[in-house]
Amino acid sequence: MCHAFRVIEILNTDRLLMRPFVEEDLSSLTQLHAEESFWWFPLRRAMTVEESKNFLARVIAGYESASEPALHAVVELSTGSLAGWGGLSVPTFLPQVLPAIEVGWRLGSEFRGRGYATELGAAALEWGFTSLKLDEILSIFEPANVASGRVMDHLGFGLARQMTDPERGLALSVRSLKATDWQSRR
Repeated sequence: MCHAFRVIEILNTDRLLMRPFVEEDLSSLTQLHAEESFWWFPLRRAMTVEESKNFLARVIAGYESASEPALHAVVELSTGSLAGWGGLSVPTFLPQVLPAIEVGWRLGSEFRGRGYATELGAAALEWGFTSLKLDEILSIFEPANVASGRVMDHLGFGLARQMTDPERGLALSVRSLKATDWQSRR
């Protein structure tokens, strides 16, 4: 996979703005990460303030790289609130699938159940397949995370393989969507 990526592209949907994270997002991000349910899969706990700071610093530093896409901050347009994050990234936590690009999402509890994950996932796929010219995008989840599995179904992902998270020993489903299949669904 030798693609030249833009650092990050601002994406808009009808209800969401997907933009690069900025340091000023730390307070809102820390509140989201403090929800146990936000990080239940895979941590089974909330993130600490320090972990959130480190997360934000890693994401912002990732924007400097021209070799891979990075996560977007997801803002609800109607309120201007940081709803969570999502988009495309390299799933470095699962070296067995590399080289690969993954689409993912995490939303605060007050923003779930509104179709936002499907909306931001669709926008990220559009960016990945049209602008970045990717041939395939993965989505990885724990089978117990039924809601994420449903979003992947809506987006057209099929099961590629079952694996185990090497760090936590948890079951993982790796789903795949090829550009040709995405294009035919449109």
